[in-house]
Amino acid sequence: MEMTLDAITVLRDDHQVLRKLSKELADTTEAALVTRKKLLAKLEAILTAHTTIEEELFYPAYLDASTDIVDARRVAEGIEEHRACDAKVIPDLHKTDPSTVEYTGQLKVLKDYLFHHLQEEEEDMFPKVRELIGRKELQELGEKMMARKKELLGEMA
Repeated sequence: MEMTLDAITVLRDDHQVLRKLSKELADTTEAALVTRKKLLAKLEAILTAHTTIEEELFYPAYLDASTDIVDARRVAEGIEEHRACDAKVIPDLHKTDPSTVEYTGQLKVLKDYLFHHLQEEEEDMFPKVRELIGRKELQELGEKMMARKKELLGEMA
């Protein structure tokens, strides 16, 4: 029998991949143009899929299970952090020459930004979700999230 990943495990696994990719990207030099482009494209695809499954499936389930305003604020902050990354950090990278030190600086900002966001989710949000949502429901949610992720990423999922 196949072990089903619960929703939090799906997101944690994504977090590991996003940390690894953003660190690899931030560690590249101005001469590594091809590597930078490939890594950014991969990071962006995985980040977009991750953000989508959080906002379409995970955050709504969290909000449905909670009556606490603190949880609503956490979700609102998470969505704003996604928007800031999508609207500012990533577009700035696309507008900047990858052979420049400015681009290198932007990669470090992206990495730091991601690490902060992922850590907040893991330390504040995930434990609360485990308290609020039962194991079976988290597994069903995890299955839906994986299916949606495969839809978005295809072979990369």
